[in-house]
Amino acid sequence: MSGPEGAEERVHRSVRARYGGIAGQGSGGCCGGGSSSCGCSSPAHPGSTGCCASGYSESELASLPEGSNLGLGCGNPPQLGLLRPGEVVLDLGSGAGVDCFLAAMKVGPSGRVIGVDMTPEMVSRARALARSSERTNVEFRLGEIEHLPVEDASVDVVLSNCVINLAPDQGQVYREAFRVLRPGGRLAVADVLATGPIPEEIRDDPQRWASCSSGALTVDEVTDRLRSAGFDSIEVSLLGGTASAGPGGGPDEIGVVPGEVRATKPGDLRR
Repeated sequence: MSGPEGAEERVHRSVRARYGGIAGQGSGGCCGGGSSSCGCSSPAHPGSTGCCASGYSESELASLPEGSNLGLGCGNPPQLGLLRPGEVVLDLGSGAGVDCFLAAMKVGPSGRVIGVDMTPEMVSRARALARSSERTNVEFRLGEIEHLPVEDASVDVVLSNCVINLAPDQGQVYREAFRVLRPGGRLAVADVLATGPIPEEIRDDPQRWASCSSGALTVDEVTDRLRSAGFDSIEVSLLGGTASAGPGGGPDEIGVVPGEVRATKPGDLRR
């Protein structure tokens, strides 16, 4: 994000304010921005609820602690990550814990799931849900995804759902994901992607950034950041249409649609 010193913190404050409010309300629409977020004009996956393409099955939704699914995602990273029993999973921007709880069921009692979120209200909500539902293989930590409170090479899979676009320095997010992954570890992300360059005047609007729109990167930009971080086996794909970027207000009007990102840290996965 361009602009004077302090612009990144302005984005962080805007994001915290938006999602702190959503945590208190108990619902958020799509990426917390209502019907114009998440590239909501794009076709939804099977199992989607609301206007965002969640991709959760009915059985997955039924298994969740009540109040954990705030409708903020644009995909199903636990499914995308092909999780296996016994793995350690990290969710970037875990919110109220929806993907952490789904991941915890997939990795089982021999596995572990860590959620990191920079919004205190979200972390408190997720921790309370974990306690009340007795999900003992899940924990939630307060922190920024650009500076993860997680040890080096301690995680098998990194997930994220419609959150990395909210970070002002997405290259730093991918470098942190690479750091905490073990050799051979996997990255599986559902996020919004831009179908073309987004004008700087839109990029520099913290409110639009916090609504999952102006922070979206193109396929090439995400690929470059992943490659610079050290990842290989990189796959970045658009799931929506090819709307043209322009001066409009909603994500669909500036060319933002749901997408999927997969990559691997080179090496053999050994514990």
